[in-house]
Amino acid sequence: MRIALAQLNLIIGDIAGNKHKIIANTRAARDEHQADLIIFPELAITSYPPEDLLLRPKFLRLANEALTEIIQQSTGISLIVGHPELANGKIFNSLSYIRNCKIHSVYHKKDLPNYGVFDDKRYFTAGDAITIIDLDGVPTAPSICEDLWSEEHSRSAADAGARLLININASPFHSEIIEQRQALLRRRIKDTGLSIIYVNLVGGQDEVVFDGGSMVMNSSGELVLQAPQFEEGLFIIEMEKNANTISFKHIHPPLASEIKEESIYKALVLGVRDYVRKNGFKGAVIGLSGGIDSALTMAIAADALGPDNIEVLLMPSRFTAVMSIDDSIVMAETLGVAYHIVSIEKPFQSFTEILTPLFAGLPADATEENIQARCRGVLLMAISNKTGKLVLTTGNKSEMAVGYATLYGDMAGGFAPLKDVSKTLVYRLAHWRNRQSPVIPERIITRAPSAELRPDQKDEDSLPPYHILDAILEKYIEMNQSPEEIIAAGYTAQTVYDVARMVDRNEYKRRQAAPGVKISRRAFGRDRRYPITSAYKEI
Repeated sequence: MRIALAQLNLIIGDIAGNKHKIIANTRAARDEHQADLIIFPELAITSYPPEDLLLRPKFLRLANEALTEIIQQSTGISLIVGHPELANGKIFNSLSYIRNCKIHSVYHKKDLPNYGVFDDKRYFTAGDAITIIDLDGVPTAPSICEDLWSEEHSRSAADAGARLLININASPFHSEIIEQRQALLRRRIKDTGLSIIYVNLVGGQDEVVFDGGSMVMNSSGELVLQAPQFEEGLFIIEMEKNANTISFKHIHPPLASEIKEESIYKALVLGVRDYVRKNGFKGAVIGLSGGIDSALTMAIAADALGPDNIEVLLMPSRFTAVMSIDDSIVMAETLGVAYHIVSIEKPFQSFTEILTPLFAGLPADATEENIQARCRGVLLMAISNKTGKLVLTTGNKSEMAVGYATLYGDMAGGFAPLKDVSKTLVYRLAHWRNRQSPVIPERIITRAPSAELRPDQKDEDSLPPYHILDAILEKYIEMNQSPEEIIAAGYTAQTVYDVARMVDRNEYKRRQAAPGVKISRRAFGRDRRYPITSAYKEI
């Protein structure tokens, strides 16, 4: 039996477009690859997660009509396809096994995740039964995403006589996900002795990137097929049944694992590309400062959208170093990106003159620094309004964590590629990108980071060294450790307390920040949800 794994980039709410893509891939699997079965990802007809669209009756009706047409167009091949299903007033996260242009059986997702980016229990009713289907004489248990994480589900499938598990997914990317998935599959195989086919969605959806990485493991835990991450495609295996076992022959051999920086960089590129294109923007606008964050953001944007679709503004002030302008120009010209130099000196002077009577007797402070950042935000948004290009903000996770960013200034924009990327990881990604082709000037990477909003300013005037800050932030935010636990790991008490206070008091800023690509285990936004107004203190 020849099986096609359809690793597709679908669009939430584009039911007609998703339907046509499903039908086109079904025909390609049948006619070009001679497949007997094609398997699509979780909720393929609507894409995932449709969130409150599921509460719209028309949305569910259109999804059901699309399923009907897919069934009608499935001559000569069987399908497993994910879709929402309304039954007896309840909504299920379902898959249908379609054979001979008819639904042969329907399975309802049993284990509904309700953590991190997942809100399945808000919308879906859990299924309560194992389903066994016959694939060319092989008893097979279909399941959906979180079901595979349940040891009970896999054991029940084995007890029901299954010899193969098929798991369809919308599993988001983070930097350690491939290793975690492979370890999970091997645990389930060890538990049950069953082979597993795992099919995953690919593409960016708001903050989340689905990375694909579909795979097949045999009953010995050997990786038969590992599809690439971040790429659409049909990936083919052949399944043979023997007396007591099934075996697989790959058409596409397993790929070598990518290094962590490569997979993260590709996730950022895919996240930017899909956010801009799926939302109908004509390209991207970036404020290029001469610092490493804006440089990496421009490299990602150029790789995602093509340099012809990127426009950058260099917006120097009286505090901007000449080398910042020079390095920015070199990078823009290296990438072939259009750039403009627009000084903020005149608008900055105008604002300070207007405010002078109101600030009488008050010393200069961060207010004047923030006015500069907000002048830049106004210019970038003006270009965006005129051109239809999306402003990409350039702040990183370290800055977002401690509030080292200006509301309506450098935070102004529509999407934040580096929002979940720590400062130390920014440097690693910059080095990785330059090893592919040198586009970021070395001086941008090696110079001390600075906001350049006052004379001789350095980030470390206000923050701990980034290698210390990021280590503390990882423990406090991603690992959810207490300050006392972090101090016990060897960090200075005062530094830990200062960082924790900065994180806690800047929730109001993060709530107003642009969405950005999730690449860590616990990103700001959907993953980490804290009240803005709260009397609770960790310290």
